[in-house]
Amino acid sequence: MYIPKINLETDRHEIVAFMKQFSFATIITAKDNLPSGTHLPFLVSVKDDHIVLSSHFARANPHWKEIENNKVLVIFSGPHAYISPKNYEKELSVPTWNYISVHAYGQGKLITETTKTFDVLEAIIDNYERSYRQQWENLPEDYQLKMLKGIVAFEIVVTDLQAKKKLSQNRTDTERQKIIDALTNSNDTNEQLIADYMRKNQNAG
Repeated sequence: MYIPKINLETDRHEIVAFMKQFSFATIITAKDNLPSGTHLPFLVSVKDDHIVLSSHFARANPHWKEIENNKVLVIFSGPHAYISPKNYEKELSVPTWNYISVHAYGQGKLITETTKTFDVLEAIIDNYERSYRQQWENLPEDYQLKMLKGIVAFEIVVTDLQAKKKLSQNRTDTERQKIIDALTNSNDTNEQLIADYMRKNQNAG
């Protein structure tokens, strides 16, 4: 990912927190010069100082067959917002876009053991709807196993992490404040979230 120095984010704790918050990501591989992408919810954890991504494919999706023999890219995208030049002090200005994105590269490993696949599935349940766990545990075992046979669990150990925060860092304090005010007053949730990130970034600086 192209990241100008001013937009580079290196705080690992902040990056992991962002990945956890916007955990519905896109996993991409390329085989024989043909890219494949799948949209999946991910569990993001840190084990032995390594960032580990866990999820599962539908078994009917052939993409799972590519992740062990090809380098994997997982893209986490968060809020984004159009930035109007009316917020700038100079008339010679053009529109742009503010956004945050994380690219995580690594090697995929399929999880084939039934017990470990259960662990991944139940960890996903706990992460997204803990209250459903009791209902899941009360389902007939043969039904659970049938559901399990329909998925392929996997994990990725991240070997390269790239994070970009494009939040008008190149603009003046006055211009950034005008942008924050405009986005805060918007009815668009994405724009409000970008305003929040800009505010936090400004306070951190």
